[in-house]
Amino acid sequence: MAGDERKLLIGLDIGTSSAKGVLVDDKGTVIARASGEYPLHVPRPGWTEQDPDDWWHTAERVLRTLAKKAETPAVAVGLTGQMHGAVFLDANGEIIRPAILWNDQRTGAACEAIEATVGREKLRRITGNPALTGFQAPKILWLRDNEPDHYARLAHVLLPKDYIRYRLSGTFATDVSDAAGTLLLDLAARDWSDEILTALNIPRDWLPQVFESPHITAEVSDAGAMTTGLATGTPIVAGAGDNAAAAVGGGIVKPGVALVSIGTSGVVFAHSDTATPDSSGELHCFCHAVPGTYHLMGVSLASGGSLQWFADRIASEEAAVAARLGRNLHDLLAAEADTVPPGADDLYFLPYLAGERTPHMDPNARAAWIGLSLSHDRRHMVRAILEGVAFSLRDSLTRIEAQGVVPERLLLGGGGAHSQVWRKILAAVLNKPVAVQQDQEGPAYGATVLAAVGAGVHADVQTAVATMAKMPAADDFEWPDADLVANYAPRYERFTRLYPALRSAD
Repeated sequence: MAGDERKLLIGLDIGTSSAKGVLVDDKGTVIARASGEYPLHVPRPGWTEQDPDDWWHTAERVLRTLAKKAETPAVAVGLTGQMHGAVFLDANGEIIRPAILWNDQRTGAACEAIEATVGREKLRRITGNPALTGFQAPKILWLRDNEPDHYARLAHVLLPKDYIRYRLSGTFATDVSDAAGTLLLDLAARDWSDEILTALNIPRDWLPQVFESPHITAEVSDAGAMTTGLATGTPIVAGAGDNAAAAVGGGIVKPGVALVSIGTSGVVFAHSDTATPDSSGELHCFCHAVPGTYHLMGVSLASGGSLQWFADRIASEEAAVAARLGRNLHDLLAAEADTVPPGADDLYFLPYLAGERTPHMDPNARAAWIGLSLSHDRRHMVRAILEGVAFSLRDSLTRIEAQGVVPERLLLGGGGAHSQVWRKILAAVLNKPVAVQQDQEGPAYGATVLAAVGAGVHADVQTAVATMAKMPAADDFEWPDADLVANYAPRYERFTRLYPALRSAD
């Protein structure tokens, strides 16, 4: 396979609602896309589960579609997907029960037990994170305490994307970025923490081998090839958790530029050359998909989700108008909000509809409009939502910078990035130049970049990114408006005092 023949790569993302795949060449040109949905199960309030077989059967269809569109066999496959979930397998590799997902809230007691057993400060020092209900380790303890028959059969625990690797190859493996979200990884060693495993009585051989993200971990087996259309022996690289993969695809592989994503949730993701865990536990510190490096990440659970909630539950009149005009409802709402002065006439919105992570780490936090008066209307309420989300993301950026990681520019991703009004607000609140992320393929595209490195198509992640990632030009960045910056600075300071005041009043 030499000469000028272009090399093809496949990336597969096992998301919460769907599997998405992309076929690209070694220059980063997208040749084909494929996707398929699967159900989410909520057997009880606060519980979220999925059947790993649903992931696999959907992945089979996606990979078959991409394989058929490839002019030559792909030289490598990269995997990514939703983080933190737990797939429980027995000694025969059979599924014991449905997978428990990242947004499941059943493990509060297990989190308390972990911090009591390991020690809160030690846990944060070793893993870079506090014990949160979404992480994988509390799910293992929950299984032990609540489903002892299932626990007695347990032989393997996998993350979602790694179950697909197992079905493709028969190999148990994971990558450092996804493993860092289990609460079982030693950040400095970039391997499982024997100290934590011993304290929690979790056998090391239940866990897959840990690799750096671009390293080859397995090859597609005859059985995997038969059902997916991939060639037997196709290398499978370790891959990455979805946020790290998306960052690679967007070029966030060195200091200076951070990613701010506004999807249903909001994320501020910053590369760091060293592990810098936040002692307060208000930030996540994970291994990055770039070997030997790390990333800091703040999460707001209802960013775009807050605007979507308003659109679904309150803006029925605007929805009818948008439908009649053939316009996007979110764009119409933002345009109307732009007719309101900055600050929404002193109306604030706390975007905690789903609880909150950074900085409050409170699953019981709730949203609120504060300052609502007879003079306000729906335009003010939407403006307050846009500003409140921006303030909540500023909470994350402020804490990232306090760790000594100070980005000069910000790339914006997710649906909210396409709102010109929201971009202007974000630039001013965050006080950084912003540009829309050029890659819209998401984590699956980042997985192809990692696959290219594993296959030897590119020498390292930085070289692959320079060739394949689509970065905005300097002229594409929108600089913050100085008057808006001055307007929002004191408003943000007031915003930071609102939730503590409300919480103390409980």
